[in-house]
Amino acid sequence: MANITRVLFIGNSFTARNDLPGLLAQLVHAGGKSKLECELISAGGASLRMHLNKGEAQTRLQASRWDYVVLQEQSTLPVKNPKRTGENIREFDAIIKAAQAQTVLYMTWARQNAPETQAALSETYTEVGREIGATVVPVGLAWRDCLESHPDIVLHDKDQSHPNLAGSYLAAYTFYATLFIGRSKSIPNIDIDLDAETVNALHEAALATARA
Repeated sequence: MANITRVLFIGNSFTARNDLPGLLAQLVHAGGKSKLECELISAGGASLRMHLNKGEAQTRLQASRWDYVVLQEQSTLPVKNPKRTGENIREFDAIIKAAQAQTVLYMTWARQNAPETQAALSETYTEVGREIGATVVPVGLAWRDCLESHPDIVLHDKDQSHPNLAGSYLAAYTFYATLFIGRSKSIPNIDIDLDAETVNALHEAALATARA
């Protein structure tokens, strides 16, 4: 019987768009070593502070057993106010640890018209992750590296902020490479509306970033 890993995602449309949790569950299933059960608490444009104030996340955390709890901050807050981001994550981390789960930080990407902000985004997530002992999934860095090495691949949606399907798939595969790759020797493939060349490039970017 496959192991069951339970993941609670807390975030906004950067997580919900194209069903990132569902894409990750498909990848884990295709890897053949585990079954992933995911739940998502999401609100458009929400910060982690909004989720803390609302209280649904705390209730859901205490109601079930979770292996990982993924935190995704409002997309520009780690750049504009890293101090507040750190406070929000630390407060959530205490609740997550009390529930005997592991905190995972979802490092997001820079907006298409402001690629220079990726450094600040990455630094905020990396520093607070190191401080609290959380796993940081370096999606933003995988996006940066993919856009640099494959400028023909588009990851942003038309609003220059949200992910298109390729962007969400790269995010999902970076999660897979960071959290589950040790359980599978082969690269899993799922049925997705992307050409094989693009999928291979996304795999390479995710794997290289996760290993680095």
